Amino acid sequence: MTTSTPRPLAAVGPVLAVPPAEPADAAAYFAARLAFHTDVADVHAALAPGAPGFVLVDCRSAAAWDQGHVPGAVHLPTARVPQDAPGLLDPAVPVVVHCWGPGCDGATRAALALARLGYRVKEMLGGIEYWIREGYEVTTRQGPRQRPADPLTAPVGDGECGC
Repeated sequence: MTTSTPRPLAAVGPVLAVPPAEPADAAAYFAARLAFHTDVADVHAALAPGAPGFVLVDCRSAAAWDQGHVPGAVHLPTARVPQDAPGLLDPAVPVVVHCWGPGCDGATRAALALARLGYRVKEMLGGIEYWIREGYEVTTRQGPRQRPADPLTAPVGDGECGC
C-alpha cells in the first residue's frame, strides 16, 4: 500500500491551491447548479417526444431568430420579458431560456426577469451556438437547416456523450 505525504499547497499548483470543497458542500453546490441549468443535449432529448414539460424560450433579437431557432421554441427577446411574458407563458409551466451562447448573458438576464415575475426557470447552457454545433436542426426564414455535428464539441458515433 502506497501512502503519500501531503505536500504544501504552494507545491500542488493552482488547481489545488484552494482545496476542493467537502463532499457535502460539493453535493449541495452541484445540486443547486442543476436546478438552474440544463444543456442542449438534454433539451433536445426532452423535445423529441413532443411533450417536454417546459417551454423553451429564445430570448435573442428578431433578426437572430430569423437566422435560425430551435423548432418549437417561443420567441421572447430579453428586453420584452417583463411586458410580454404574462401573455405568452403559463406561470405553471417551467421555462428554459437560451440566447446566443456561452459569451452572451442575455439568457441569464431573461431568466432573472422571468424569475422576478414568478416563473420557474432554467438556462440552457451553450445557447443556440451549441445547439447548432451539436448538429441539431434549426428553423430559419428559408426553412429547416441542419449542419453536421462539430466533432470538437459533440460526441462522434452514437450521438451520446455518456454523461
